[in-house]
Amino acid sequence: MTLIVYTIEMAYAHMRSMQEQAHRSRVRKAAVAARQEAAGERRTSTSRTKKG
Repeated sequence: MTLIVYTIEMAYAHMRSMQEQAHRSRVRKAAVAARQEAAGERRTSTSRTKKG
């Protein structure tokens, strides 16, 4: 059995990676929203909206 040591440095690197991924996601969502707004497209319903 192999023992894997999870260091503070590894935890910090993982946390930073997750923060950067979340930031990229927020930036991408903002860019899509701005592009839709500029094109005059507004989302009127979602896939979660009940029909009927």
